[in-house]
Amino acid sequence: MATSGVGEDKYRKFLYGEGERDTKWRFGSPPNYDAVNKLFEEGRTKVWPPGSLEEKVQNLVKTWEMEMFNKTCFDDYKSVDLKNYTFSLNGMKPVTLEEKRKLGGGYNTFLQTSLPEKFRVYNPAEETVESAHVAFTTAFPRGFALEVLQVYSGPPVIVYKFRHWGYMEGPFKGHAATGEVVELHGMSIFEVHPTLISCGRILYSFSGFFFLFFYTFNSFVFLPNQVDEHMKVVKVEFFMDRGELLGGLMKGASLDGSAAEAAPACPFLTGTG
Repeated sequence: MATSGVGEDKYRKFLYGEGERDTKWRFGSPPNYDAVNKLFEEGRTKVWPPGSLEEKVQNLVKTWEMEMFNKTCFDDYKSVDLKNYTFSLNGMKPVTLEEKRKLGGGYNTFLQTSLPEKFRVYNPAEETVESAHVAFTTAFPRGFALEVLQVYSGPPVIVYKFRHWGYMEGPFKGHAATGEVVELHGMSIFEVHPTLISCGRILYSFSGFFFLFFYTFNSFVFLPNQVDEHMKVVKVEFFMDRGELLGGLMKGASLDGSAAEAAPACPFLTGTG
């Protein structure tokens, strides 16, 4: 399936270009976000000014989600600090990238629960990253869009409120499509490393005269509202009610087994974020 012809995505970094030539993609090639970008632009409630902190945070989160869901090799992740990165949901114990993979990654990471298994309408313990992808891309053939509703603080600890939404136009776990919008709201904290910039310094003085020599060196500093591709995400925390998402997906009439196993949508035409 062809990717977006322009060779870039206006909301996500590290998706196309020379730097991704050797990237190992979950489905063999970069995902196409055209459909979910259209859904986002038509359904968002906030249009942030170009260059604003809110826009930068929104794009950072979209880039992070793209890598988490679609890149299979940790070394290909460019938005996170591989050695120090941790993820946690609703105050649960933070997990490393490797531990996150063992949980099933993708949607399974976001749908962890302490409910007894008999009460789990969606059980991440029984799902693989592939089966979870099929379930949600079938239910949301146009994708599951993301917008940042408000940013409460900038780097190094970014705190923001978000909204995810999609149209349930396919079945989910034995429940018929409703065609309705299904939403998920929550809060998240992204702790990031600082931005890398170049600075000048005075080297020395000689014979009573001050000779000012400037050289360029790399320095890590935090600049106001500066969120860019040089930053590395160190820690991610999400706070949300998975029941808001799953409740919307269970509203449709029950289906028999054959109807519930509808063919999944093409993974290159849908996405999260």
